[in-house]
Amino acid sequence: MTTAVRKEETRPKDVIPDVIVDPSCGKRYLKGRFLGKGGFAKCFELTDLETKEIFAGKIVSKSLLVKQHQKDKMSQEIAIHRSLGHKHVVQFHTFFEDSDNVYILLELCRRRSLMELHKRRKAVTEPEARYFVKQVIQACQYLHNNKVIHRDLKLGNLFINDEMEIKIGDFGLATRLDYDGERKRTLCGTPNYIAPEVLGKKGHSYEVDVWSMGCIVYTLLVGRPPFETSCLKDTYTRIKKNEYHIPSKISTPARNLITKLLRADPGQRPNMDQIIEDEFFTSGFLPPRLPTSCLTMAPRFDTIVAKTEALTRKPLLDVNVAGKFDGLQRPITAEVGSLKREIEKMPLKDMQEMGDQATKPDPGRRAGDEPSDYWLSDLCGQLSAVVASKPAERLTTQIEEAEDPAGIPIYWVSKWVDYSDKYGLGYQLCDNSVGVLFNDSTRLILLANGENIHYIERDGQEHYHTLKVFPETLNKKVTLLKYFRNYMNEHLLKAGANMTPRDSDEMMRLPFLRTWFRTRSAIVLHLSNGTLQINFFQDHTKIILCPLMAAVTYIDEKREFRTFRMNLIEKYGCSKDLASRLRYARTMVERLLSSKSGSGRAKSAAS
Repeated sequence: MTTAVRKEETRPKDVIPDVIVDPSCGKRYLKGRFLGKGGFAKCFELTDLETKEIFAGKIVSKSLLVKQHQKDKMSQEIAIHRSLGHKHVVQFHTFFEDSDNVYILLELCRRRSLMELHKRRKAVTEPEARYFVKQVIQACQYLHNNKVIHRDLKLGNLFINDEMEIKIGDFGLATRLDYDGERKRTLCGTPNYIAPEVLGKKGHSYEVDVWSMGCIVYTLLVGRPPFETSCLKDTYTRIKKNEYHIPSKISTPARNLITKLLRADPGQRPNMDQIIEDEFFTSGFLPPRLPTSCLTMAPRFDTIVAKTEALTRKPLLDVNVAGKFDGLQRPITAEVGSLKREIEKMPLKDMQEMGDQATKPDPGRRAGDEPSDYWLSDLCGQLSAVVASKPAERLTTQIEEAEDPAGIPIYWVSKWVDYSDKYGLGYQLCDNSVGVLFNDSTRLILLANGENIHYIERDGQEHYHTLKVFPETLNKKVTLLKYFRNYMNEHLLKAGANMTPRDSDEMMRLPFLRTWFRTRSAIVLHLSNGTLQINFFQDHTKIILCPLMAAVTYIDEKREFRTFRMNLIEKYGCSKDLASRLRYARTMVERLLSSKSGSGRAKSAAS
């Protein structure tokens, strides 16, 4: 008996079983991928073993719900959320409890939230902001009509599904008004988004969501919250004094909307019905949808805007607005065998000219606001801090403490083939798009839809064509691209094959391969969105580093993905395998920085 008690006492209280059973009906759910944690909850993918439907499972240990007000808060969150049903509100599925935990099953939003998009992109374009914010307003119209105030609207609570639609979630601070005109007095919210009347404890209502909407619009367009400072007290002071600055780059309609939403007097703010009719939404281009690539790269709206303005009936994929289109419309019909023959017939001097051009200095022109080293310096600092902490010596038993799935990369290289002795490096991204970095430091990308191609000059200028319609000058490079694609499809195994679905959309802009080199141990690939990938030859493991998310994804020998935040590795440690790869990565980043390789192939290293 004593032994049994001792075993029970040593069993971890917060261990979540692999198969979770709803005691009320016997339904069984398989615990899957870890999604993250926040507040009291840990989140996992939960699969209904009968229907195979996958949910986001919010799991709260009862050991954290000891006080009555904590239980009441959770009960209120469940009561409010389960009563809601709207296209742009995270769908509530069910909830239940067992002796250890409370389980809340919600709609799974695989594209995370606007917070992760913000970290990777900083400021977004106005059409994107219009698209996202309009959906938030529509959800808030529904909430307010049902007497619900969310009270914690922020980028991290605006989730994104596979169709890139917004879903408001996390109703932990939400409240329902019992009667018209009621004012709530609870001090709650997130510092950068909290309204002045909440701070002043003057009583608040629906207008706090309008204020938060102003902070969201500002953050999306400017790239940082309007009242943010390094000190919480100073942030609150600025909110109370209504001190913020709108940069001159922001358009007049957007500036006017932000000013209306962030009025200090809540009575002067527009309601949701008025906001949705604002000039910002009615006068500018509103995309009907967005590609998943906008999670990491600004989309292109030129084709779709040109089509709308021209009011032509020409198929969208045949419209070319690159500015240098010569009018040639000619299909390329070469098959796999003839592709190779076509390449072999190309005069060798053409390819030698490619190699000669690669030695010319790269002007370093960039399409966006990215730094000239594409975040390599930031990554070097992050890696140096992790390595200095000696993480392998301090590994805790809770390795998941350092996990942060929100940092999982949007794009990485799933296949590659080195033909740089003649032409360049061909590669496939995880969404099945294909690119070639040619020896002359130009790039050609074929989107996953197999139709749209992007040509990027050495100075960063981008041109958009299709496989059927492109300038004659690109004939040889398009032929090479198709050859690389067919070779990789026939001969190479794809890494992480099921992580990212195909995405075919004429608005897509993909990160391109900026530079690469090989060592005896690995190939190092640096993408234009800052992602650095290292594939190790001997054991086929990989690490994918994202300086903007300050995260590393480790793909082990079994091709299983785990994503960790750098600062959490510093705090909690990591495995010896990952620690050694992070040390190697720091050396490679230092080599890239010292080589000052602007583009193309960096010098091969010997280590």
